[in-house]
Parts: sequence; structure tokens; C-alpha cells
Amino acid sequence: MDISEFWTVIEAARSAAAPDGSFADALVDELASRTEGDILRYQERFDEVHDAVYRWDVWAAAYLIGGGCSDDSFMDFRAGLIALGRDWYERVAACPDSLAEHPAVIAAVGAHDDHVLFYEDVNYAASGAFRRVGGGRDFYDAWDEYAASRDGSRQDSVDMGEDFDFDDPDEVRRRLPRLAALHQLGAPCFPAGGASSSA
Repeated sequence: MDISEFWTVIEAARSAAAPDGSFADALVDELASRTEGDILRYQERFDEVHDAVYRWDVWAAAYLIGGGCSDDSFMDFRAGLIALGRDWYERVAACPDSLAEHPAVIAAVGAHDDHVLFYEDVNYAASGAFRRVGGGRDFYDAWDEYAASRDGSRQDSVDMGEDFDFDDPDEVRRRLPRLAALHQLGAPCFPAGGASSSA
């Protein structure tokens, strides 16, 4: 499964999920319609895109949106970014501050909802689908075998970029001005797509 097919799976699940239904359930259904090998290859691509946004700037965005963000919560947030689909995922990967323009993030501020985009169940969609089609095989045993056969295909270390203090409002405003403004950290509220010229 290449990256394009991975995103096709995600978009198929997004299309199949009812407006008030669970994307994670739809994703399990989509994956369960495929072979064991497809599910394992999906998990490999999922890990790649999940790891690619394991960065301090993305974590700071999650910290702002969630009113704090632990290691485990950051896993769920990155899964939530994937659930948004390829377009939004790539926008956020390029500029985490673009989340200030996402309708769900904007709505969550007004609703005082600090759970938006934190989507734990998406992390486990492959294992849920594998249970359905794996003939009793354990997903994690199958994954270990698959990963061993792909030795060297994944990087062990990830460049997280420059670390900074998420509790320093000035630093957060400098790095994520639109999200900081949305969450009322004292910065002026810029129009969507706009930013201060005093960088």
C-alpha cells in the first residue's frame, strides 16, 4: 500500500461515516473489507504519517487546543489529524497554526470543548479490523512478524524540531499566532489566512 492508497482508505472511511457516526468505526469497516496483508501495510503507512507530525510545533498546537496535552494525548491528536483527511493533514504538517482555520477547532473554542481532534480509537483501527479477518491470529504478533520482515524500513529517531515552552504565552504567540489569538492568549485576532507583519 503506497501513501496514495493509504489516503484513499482514509477518505473512503470519511465518506462512509455518518455525520453523527464514528469515523473510527467506519475505518475499521473499510479495513476489514481488505486482506490481512493490506491491513498490515496500512498500519505501516499509518505509523509513517503519525510519526511525521511528532514535532514540538504540532504538539504546541495540540496543547493549545486541548488545554494541555500529555504524551498519550498527543498520540490521539496525531490520529485525529490523520482522520481529517489528506488535505488538512498536509496543511497542518506544513503549518500547525493553520488549525486556527479549521471549522471544528473554531467551534470547539465557543463550546469550550477541549477534546476536538483527539481521536484515540483511530490509533487502533488496524488491530480492530485484523481481529475480524485474521482467523484468530493476534494483530500484534502479525505486526511484529511483518515489521521484522521490513527491517530498516522505519526510522528509529524523529526530528521534532526546536523545543520550546508551551506555557510561555509570548513564545506561543510568536510561533502559533492565529491559534494563540483564537484561544485568547492576548494576540490580536488575525483574519483567516492573515498574520501579523511584525515577524
